[in-house]
Amino acid sequence: MKMSGRAERMQRHHKRWGRGTALNLVSLMDIFTILVFFLLVNSSDGEVLPSTRSVQLPESVAEDKPRETVVVMVTDTDILLDGHKVASIADVTSEEFAVAALKSALDEQSAKALRADPGSTPEQREITIMGNKTVPFSVLKKVMATCTDAGYGHVSLAVLQRAPDKE
Repeated sequence: MKMSGRAERMQRHHKRWGRGTALNLVSLMDIFTILVFFLLVNSSDGEVLPSTRSVQLPESVAEDKPRETVVVMVTDTDILLDGHKVASIADVTSEEFAVAALKSALDEQSAKALRADPGSTPEQREITIMGNKTVPFSVLKKVMATCTDAGYGHVSLAVLQRAPDKE
């Protein structure tokens, strides 16, 4: 069966230009690479404090973001330094001023930090205390005094951020 002139012309056209257009993967990969780097860089804005179910932080309108520091957790029963138990609350209430076990653990931590950065001074060293909101202030006061005794110049208390009250 003979094809019409128009059908032959269309067939020649499709043979010439009928190849499928290829997707340019180089540009697509560049876009995804930039997206991955963007997400990696901006993912560090999150919370840097360890989260635990045994510590319920009080709420505050503080706006400062936490920094990478040594973390002391004060739960209802124990005092933890970077996740390791160093003393119990019962021992702290019986001691008069400072917590001896916490001070020795902080001194070891300070020795490690001084080896890593010999130029740091006590005023530059920072520590964050995550105290459960039901822990008495007298216990937190002893923990803060122990931290300053161990040579930490900046003592911070961790809190949950809440919206400021509108008056």
